[in-house]
Amino acid sequence: MNLRHIEIFHAVYSNGSVSAAARALNVSQPSVTKVLRHAEMLLGFPLFERAKSGLVPTEDAHTLFAEVAEIQTRVYSLRQASQNLRHGRGGTLRVSALPSLSLSALPEAVARFLRDHEGVSFDLQTVHHDDMVRKLYERETDIVVSYEVPPAAPVSHRWLGEGELVILYREADMPDAPPRIPLEMLKDRPFISPIQSGPTGRLLSAELQRVGVELGEIVSARTFYIASALVKAGVGMTIVDNFTAQAAQAPGLSFRPIQPSLAFDIHAVHLQNRPPSGLATAFLKVLSEVIETL
Repeated sequence: MNLRHIEIFHAVYSNGSVSAAARALNVSQPSVTKVLRHAEMLLGFPLFERAKSGLVPTEDAHTLFAEVAEIQTRVYSLRQASQNLRHGRGGTLRVSALPSLSLSALPEAVARFLRDHEGVSFDLQTVHHDDMVRKLYERETDIVVSYEVPPAAPVSHRWLGEGELVILYREADMPDAPPRIPLEMLKDRPFISPIQSGPTGRLLSAELQRVGVELGEIVSARTFYIASALVKAGVGMTIVDNFTAQAAQAPGLSFRPIQPSLAFDIHAVHLQNRPPSGLATAFLKVLSEVIETL
């Protein structure tokens, strides 16, 4: 059966008669009958039996319809997507991002993008560095926004901008904080240690080793979000990326960049054989603009 056979069979089965199927498809009854008979000839068994109430599907037709319905749904989706692309609207963007970027940069970019792209939908997820390649391979997402590009993986990337590590603290604990804070100023202060893995964790560890500073860790937090919540609760100070710090802003809380600057790159990563669509490329441009402003 080709797609035309499937379309006719689906219409007759769903509408209960040749005439109703013809009206639904906006074609003539003879053409529906002709295609239906041709499909039955190819299959080698009847699909419908005539009764006073109309056409009655055979048992074979019931079995076949379960498969046909799924194909017809996919064909409809393909047609709708093609129309949307032709008219420059619609489509779904599947984007995953690190939790820190999902708190502020990603939501702001989505909000700006939707103002000018009516009909677009988003499928958003958070992802950690260790899981990003699997999500791309298994088609759970199309683009991952992260702080590093996985080595030795068949992926490509686009540079979106920069972030930097900052010190998040309660203003009461450091009322005279300078515009940039050297790590030495954190000595002998209660410190909430952020995750030590990933590019930002390695960046911080290398700098602490370089300047010979050992911080007074009282809590180890596995996520920047938890570390920020602990600062709000008055447990101590922490070091997070500037996006997390922006999202965590509350009365009495402040953050300052580190002296010297500890900057890192932000990339949009995708499989080499699945480059971003035109719609996705337009969104990444907006996301890059948002990153520059935060």
